[in-house]
Amino acid sequence: MNRDLVDKVVNAVLYEGYILYPYRASSKKNQRERFTFGRVYPKDYSDAQNGAEPCVMQTECLVRNESRDAVLGISVRFLQLSAREIGKLGAPVDQFTHDTPFEIVPELRVGTQLYQAWQEAIEREVSLPDVSLNEAAEREQPFQFSAGRTIEPIRNGPKIVAVVVRRSEAIKGTIQLMTRLIDDKVMKITTRVINETGIDKDKIDDSDEVIMRTFASTHTILSAPGGEFVSLLDPAPDYEAEANKCKNIGCWPVLVGEEKKNDRDTMLSSPIILYDYPKIAAESAGDLFDSTEIDEILTLRVKTMTDAEKAEMRNLDEQARRILERTENITADHFMQMHGTMRNVRSANEDFFNPAKQIESATVQGVDLKKGDRVRIRPKKRADVMDLALNGKIAVIEAVEQDVEDQIHFALILEDDPGKDLGFMRQPGHRFFFGADEVEPIVAE
Repeated sequence: MNRDLVDKVVNAVLYEGYILYPYRASSKKNQRERFTFGRVYPKDYSDAQNGAEPCVMQTECLVRNESRDAVLGISVRFLQLSAREIGKLGAPVDQFTHDTPFEIVPELRVGTQLYQAWQEAIEREVSLPDVSLNEAAEREQPFQFSAGRTIEPIRNGPKIVAVVVRRSEAIKGTIQLMTRLIDDKVMKITTRVINETGIDKDKIDDSDEVIMRTFASTHTILSAPGGEFVSLLDPAPDYEAEANKCKNIGCWPVLVGEEKKNDRDTMLSSPIILYDYPKIAAESAGDLFDSTEIDEILTLRVKTMTDAEKAEMRNLDEQARRILERTENITADHFMQMHGTMRNVRSANEDFFNPAKQIESATVQGVDLKKGDRVRIRPKKRADVMDLALNGKIAVIEAVEQDVEDQIHFALILEDDPGKDLGFMRQPGHRFFFGADEVEPIVAE
C-alpha cells in the first residue's frame, strides 16, 4: 500500500466542504453550507428528527483471508467544530484577566486587521486494536473528547482591545465492530460509528449548538495486512450476492492504493461517493475545499477578487490564506496544466451506430475530394444557427461517407479549432457534417 497516496485521498475527503468559494466569512454560502458531508448527529437530535438526521454511520464490506494470518485495523476520522468568537472589550487594558468583561461581536476591525467569528475544525481520530480475521468477533470502543476554551488577546499597540475566544463542546461516541464468516476464505465486516453526545432540550432547535456536537466529514479507514478487500463496485462473481447484501449508511467503501499494483489491503469508507482507487489529480496545485473542486475555474475566481475581498479572505484562517497565496503565486505553466489533461482516451465504436459507409473520395465541382483535403464550408439556407456561424470557415476532411440513400457527406474538422486533435480522434463536438453541395474545394495554387 502506498501510504502517501492513501493519506492524500483521505485528507481531501476529511476537509471537503471545509470552506467554500468565495472563501469569506461574510458569504451566505459559508454561513450555511459548510461541513455538509459525513455528518453524524447527536442521538438526542436524531431522535427529535425521527431519524431523518442520522446518529449512526455504518460500513459493511467483505475481506478475503486466504493467507489465514490477516488482521483488521479500523480507524475513524472526523472533524469537530470549534467556535471562534470575537470579544470586544469595553475599554483597552494592559493585562487581560478572566474577570475582564467583553461583548461578543460578529466582527471587529483593529487597525488594518479584520477579526471575524468563524467555525474552525479540530481533527479527531479514534482507532480500534487490531482484530484477527480467523474467527468471528465483536468489539466496542467508546471514546470522548472534553470541552475546551481558550482566550487569545488582540492588541492595538501595547493595549489589549479585544480577544479571540475559541470553544469546543464535549463529545462522545462509540465504534462498534462485528465480523462474521461467510465461508472459510471471506469475512463480512460491519463497523458502526455512533454519536452519543448529549444536548439539552432548549438547544436542540439551535443549528449552531447541534453542529458543535456533530461529527463532521466522518469516514472510516479499514486496513487488512495479509488480506484482500472485495470491491463492492466490481465484486468477484462468487461473492457478488454477498457484496450486494452489504448495507452502508451514510458512506460508501472503495478500494484505495495503487491500482496498477492491484492494492486491496485498504478500503476507505467515505461520505462522498467515489470509484475504486481514487486519487488526487497531478495537475491540482492544492486543496480548494469546494465540492465542485474545478481548480481552473476556482483559481480564476480568486484571481478576480477585489483587494477588499482578498483582505477578508487573507484574515479568515490559515486554510483560506494558503489558497490565496497559492493562487497569487501560481506560474503560467502550472495554470495551463489545470486546463485539462487527456488520459486513456477511447474512441467510440461509431461504425456500430452509423449506417453510412466510408468511401475513398467524392467529386465536388469537378474536384476529387478525399480525406485530408481542405474545403470551405458553405451551408445552405436550411442550415441552423451553428452551421451559419461556420459559413466561410476552412475545414479539413476527416472522412467521406455515403449514407443508405447514396447521399455524400463530409466529416469536417475546423482548421482553426484548438481542439482539432480531438476531432481527428473522432470525439464529439469537434467534427461537423456537411453535404457535397455545402462545401467548396480549396485548390492549392
